[in-house]
Amino acid sequence: MTKIEAPSNCPSCNSVLNEVNHLLYCVNPQCGEKALKLIEHFAKTLKIKGLGPATIVKLDVLHLEELYALTLDDIAHALGSDRLAAKLVDELERSQSAPLNVLLPAFSIPLVGKTASEKLSKVCNDIEEIDYEICRKAGLGEKTAINLCNWIENSFLEMSLLPFSFKFDEIPNKQPDVVKGVVCISGKLKSFKTKAEANAKLEELGYLTKSSFTKTVTHLVNESGIESAKTTKARDSGVHIVTNLKQFIGE
Repeated sequence: MTKIEAPSNCPSCNSVLNEVNHLLYCVNPQCGEKALKLIEHFAKTLKIKGLGPATIVKLDVLHLEELYALTLDDIAHALGSDRLAAKLVDELERSQSAPLNVLLPAFSIPLVGKTASEKLSKVCNDIEEIDYEICRKAGLGEKTAINLCNWIENSFLEMSLLPFSFKFDEIPNKQPDVVKGVVCISGKLKSFKTKAEANAKLEELGYLTKSSFTKTVTHLVNESGIESAKTTKARDSGVHIVTNLKQFIGE
């Protein structure tokens, strides 16, 4: 019996492959074949008719930003057909209304598919609200949560230039919006032994907790008295600074 050896390098760009859950991935952003497959998967997920592998090659695009920057004349010249170009432009414009439920799985983030996206849609409204705690609260596994958060941190800035709202569709039985506020803890605590204990208490009282300071934060806890960059940013943004958490929650 012939033993089949798994490849160690990408057959297209020769970069070393990374193994994730027994699957091999090329992580070279400049890999031509990978770029083609990423756009192909994106088009298939968003059901963009007329944007198959052969068309992607003719358009000579390696990034989604390039795809959505193409004009009608650019596409007509590449495809040699005004009729096909007009149809593809219509499809690209239609795709721009895709909600984050559909859009997120289209970005080929390892382990982030339709199921993970639907889970997230039940606990948050848009991509700006997603962090590790939200992922775990939604029921995503640790590896999936880490993959998604890494993608948001390293790749979303570039993807945010695309013509999408990056908002989830309204889902029946979606958890209600936080009434009391969104709390972020900065630095060491004096009133609780750990941040985990404090976050659990806050969530029990109806607050949403965040590990990082985002635009949705309404209260920043700083019991150390140190004016950190996070605290300065919160103060400048008009966010309420809490210096005694137990007093704040009424204990």
